[in-house]
Amino acid sequence: MNIENKETEGRKSLNFIESIVEEDLKNNKNNGVVCTRFPPEPNGYLHIGHAKSICLNFGLAQKYNGKTNLRFDDTNPEKEEVEYVDSIKEDVRWLGFKWEGEARFASDYFDQLYAWAVKLIKQGNAYVDDQTPEIISEQRGTPTKPGIESPFRNRSAEENMDLFIRMKNGEFKNGERVLRAKIDMSSPNMHMRDPIMYRILHKEHHRTGNKWCIYPMYDFAHGQSDYIEGITHSICTLEFEVHRPLYDWFLNHLYTEGTVRPRQIEFARLNLSYTIMSKRKLFELVQKKIVSGWDDPRMPTISGLRRRGFTPESIRKFADIIGVAKRDNVIDVALLEHSLRDDLNKKASRVMAVLNPLKIVLTNYPEDKEESLTIDNNPEDESMGTREMPFSREIYIEQDDFMEEAPKKFFRLAPGKEVRLKAAYIIKCEEVIKDAEGNITELRCTYDPDSKSGSGTEASKRKVKGTLHWVSTKHALSAEVRLYDRLFNDPDPSGHKDKDFKEFINPESLKILTNCKVEPGLKDAKPESKYQFQRLGYFCVDKKDSQPSKLVFNRTVPLKDSWSKKNK
Repeated sequence: MNIENKETEGRKSLNFIESIVEEDLKNNKNNGVVCTRFPPEPNGYLHIGHAKSICLNFGLAQKYNGKTNLRFDDTNPEKEEVEYVDSIKEDVRWLGFKWEGEARFASDYFDQLYAWAVKLIKQGNAYVDDQTPEIISEQRGTPTKPGIESPFRNRSAEENMDLFIRMKNGEFKNGERVLRAKIDMSSPNMHMRDPIMYRILHKEHHRTGNKWCIYPMYDFAHGQSDYIEGITHSICTLEFEVHRPLYDWFLNHLYTEGTVRPRQIEFARLNLSYTIMSKRKLFELVQKKIVSGWDDPRMPTISGLRRRGFTPESIRKFADIIGVAKRDNVIDVALLEHSLRDDLNKKASRVMAVLNPLKIVLTNYPEDKEESLTIDNNPEDESMGTREMPFSREIYIEQDDFMEEAPKKFFRLAPGKEVRLKAAYIIKCEEVIKDAEGNITELRCTYDPDSKSGSGTEASKRKVKGTLHWVSTKHALSAEVRLYDRLFNDPDPSGHKDKDFKEFINPESLKILTNCKVEPGLKDAKPESKYQFQRLGYFCVDKKDSQPSKLVFNRTVPLKDSWSKKNK
C-alpha cells in the first residue's frame, strides 16, 4: 500500500467531528488552534451520558494538541448548588482529564453578557416585552402556523434601554418583564421566534450573591460564553441542532472580525438500555428516596458507577467503542458492563468469598492442623504474584454448591460425590446434618490428603468435574455484600407515554447479604478496591460504608458477559 492510500485509509477511520477539526486545521482556521469546552449545568450530578461528552471534548483537544475548558452554565440560581459544582469537578478528574486553568462559570461573564444585551437593544435587535411568559408562549404559534408579534415589539431603543436598566435595578417582580431578541415571528424554526434573552429572577446566586436579579437564558449565555473563551468547536448533543441558527444569529450581531468564532457541532447523545438519562427523573429518584442518593450504585451517575466499582478506564473504553454518531440510537447496557469486565479481568485480584455459607467438617482432617496454600492473585497477569491462604478442618462453601438430591448434570457437591476445592484438595460428601425443621446445617466430608493441588502426586492430577471456592471457618472474615442489579426491568423505562417510569423499577435491583464470609487477606482492603470473587463476579469495597470492623462489598457485575457472547 502506498502512502496516499494509507492516508486515505486513516481518514476513513475518523469520526465526523474529527474530520471537521482536521479540515479546519488544514485551512489554518482560528490560527490552527483547537479549543473545546465541557459546559455542565450545576443542577445535579453527572451521568454516563455526560461521561461520553467529557471523553469527546477532552479527547479531541488531546488528539489535536489543544485545550479544554470546564465551564459551569450557572444561569439558573433556583436549581444550582455548590455541591453539584464540587461533584462535577471530582467526576472529571476521576475520569482522568484536566481542564485548562481554573474552572470557569457563565456567571463570570454576566457583566459582558449584559453589555452585549445593551448593544443588541441599541441596534434595534432586542426589546423588552411586558407580557407574561404564558402569553408569550401562546403567541409563538406552531411549526406550521406563524407566531403573533408582541404589541411591545416596536418600542424605541430608548424606551427599551430604560426598561432594561430598571429590570436590572430590581424595580419589577419575577415574570413581569423579559428581554427578547427581535428576529422573525414567522420563522419555521420556533427558536427564532423572538426568543427570550433575559428574565427577572429575584434569587441569590451561589457565586454572585444578590448582585443580579436578571439572568440570561441558555441560548444567549452559552454561545457568547464560547465566544469569550475562544472556543473553536462547540460540541453539543443532537437536541441542540435546532438551536444552531440562533447560536449563529447572536454571533452574527456581536462577532468582531479577526477574533476566534466558535462553531457549533451536534452529535447523538448516549441512550442506554434499562437506564434513565433525564436529570429531572434522576433527581426525582433521589428526592423520593427510591435510591439512597446521587451516588447510589444503581444510578447511572458517574459517582454511582464509581461507587459500584466501575473504573475510569472502562468508561473511557466504552466511550471509544460506541464512537460518535450523527443520529440517535440505543446502546445495550451490556456493552458498558462488557467494557468493565474486560478491564477488571486484567487487573482485579481473584479472591475467595462465600455469600451464603454452608459449613463443612472434614472428618479425617486433623483437628489441630492448619496449613497455608499458595494461590495466584490473577492468572491473567503473573506479575501480580501469589498469596497464602489458610486451610483447616472446617470450611465454608456456598449453599448452592450442594444438592441433596442432585440431577445427573449437577457437577458440584452431593451425597457420595466428589469435588475439588480450589487450590486445595478433593473432598467427598459422606453425611448431611439437619436441624429439627429439616434444614441442612452442616456437611460431613472426607478429603483425599494426596490430592492437594500442585503437589505433583498422581492423586493431585486426578480429575473431578466440579471445583468449588471456599474459605476456612476459623480464619474467615464476616462481611456484608450488596448484590446490585439493573435499576429498571424494562429496556426503555421512560418510553411508555401512558405509564410512569417508576412503574418499571426492578424490585430485585438490590439484595443485601449480611452473613457472608471472605478470606482473611481482605482484612485491610481499601475503599474502592476491586476484586473478582471466584465464580461469583466482580466486587468493590464500598467507599462510604465499609470499615475495618465491618467490610462492605458491592457487586459490580456478575461474571457472565451477555454482550460478548451475543456478539461473537
